[in-house]
Amino acid sequence: MSNKTSSTGQNLLDLAYDKLEELIVTCELKPGSHLRIQDLQTMTGFNRMPVYQATTRLAADTLMIIHPRQGIQISPIDLSRASLLLDLRRDLERFVISLASQRASDAERGQFRHIANLLKTSESLTISEFNAYDRKIDQMVLSACGEPFLQYTLRPLHTIFRRIGWVYHSYAAGGESLDSTVEGHIAVLDAILSGKPEQAALASDKLIDFVKDMLPVLNDELPPSVFDVRMEFNQP
Repeated sequence: MSNKTSSTGQNLLDLAYDKLEELIVTCELKPGSHLRIQDLQTMTGFNRMPVYQATTRLAADTLMIIHPRQGIQISPIDLSRASLLLDLRRDLERFVISLASQRASDAERGQFRHIANLLKTSESLTISEFNAYDRKIDQMVLSACGEPFLQYTLRPLHTIFRRIGWVYHSYAAGGESLDSTVEGHIAVLDAILSGKPEQAALASDKLIDFVKDMLPVLNDELPPSVFDVRMEFNQP
């Protein structure tokens, strides 16, 4: 397998990054766990160079920690840090969604409408299926803004909170239903389609409030080992 492109012409670095990001979000790469590059090669099916480059990018995104000569650590989930970052994300997201509501082209609005209709007509979604929609929506919103700098700023924030959402909907009491988060994303899409920045900002804030409400639930209900595998106690 080439280090540069796949048979479909896709960049192998991007493919390796996307695969590792997915494994982080779904906690198949457990928070706090230590691995070697060879382990990540085995899990992703990519060779050393794209995996190494992807881990470097993920480390810059604060999703991995590279320990020279010791391997790679998956960043633990830090709920205190998440609360701080959520305030940052609130301001950025409000700006981005408001901007998308003004700048989206007719073709992009057609894509937003299509995704909104799919979400409205889906009777049940798994968390993995929803995350695929969520990631697509994030990419479409950032593309509609037309400012590449925003992609590099928000992309790691999206991943950090997508992992927290996966934990919430997978383990927390009351997290079994995706109805509230799906409705929140539909409201954001409808607000973008309205072309009204104020409405878009309000929809964005409401969705961030939903995420904020997850954090104390996770802190109160789940054992520390969910957020950092090193907190597991060895049984005699």
